Amino acid sequence: MSDQREVAIVRWPGQAPFAQDGPAELLAAYHLQTQAEKGEACAGVDELPDRYRVEITDPHAVFADDVVLLALSGDTAVGCVVVTARVDGPSEVKRLWTDPEFRGRGIASRLVRAALAQAAESGVSLVRLSVWKWRAAAIALYERLGFTVTESWDERDGLVCMERAV
Repeated sequence: MSDQREVAIVRWPGQAPFAQDGPAELLAAYHLQTQAEKGEACAGVDELPDRYRVEITDPHAVFADDVVLLALSGDTAVGCVVVTARVDGPSEVKRLWTDPEFRGRGIASRLVRAALAQAAESGVSLVRLSVWKWRAAAIALYERLGFTVTESWDERDGLVCMERAV
């Protein structure tokens, strides 16, 4: 088993040519878990709502204008995060996921810090995110990294909206 020193954070697809599927498997796990937590469990990717399924089947197209960061242990993607590219206005951090076997090693923190650095490099001054209210560990992580709860911009019940200056 790898430790956190052996996990590299890279931009996909550019710095991870061998990880052609990139975040697909991680996104599948993320969306299937989220649907189950919402009480809308799916038996597989084919049952996911179209807007989520396409992220898994064609991440190149869906995230073409965004930055996808992967945490790699060797040639294996063990974590991911997406940073939306905004010309004017805040960037958004979304789809943060770490393979359950690799949790507790600081990978999610490293991914979020890399996302914040990416946003800063693009000249963005504010990063926001939304997280389901039952994901207490994720909310605590975001708070440790300087995010604060803000007024919701999303109409879905159960979401906590957060933001942080960069």
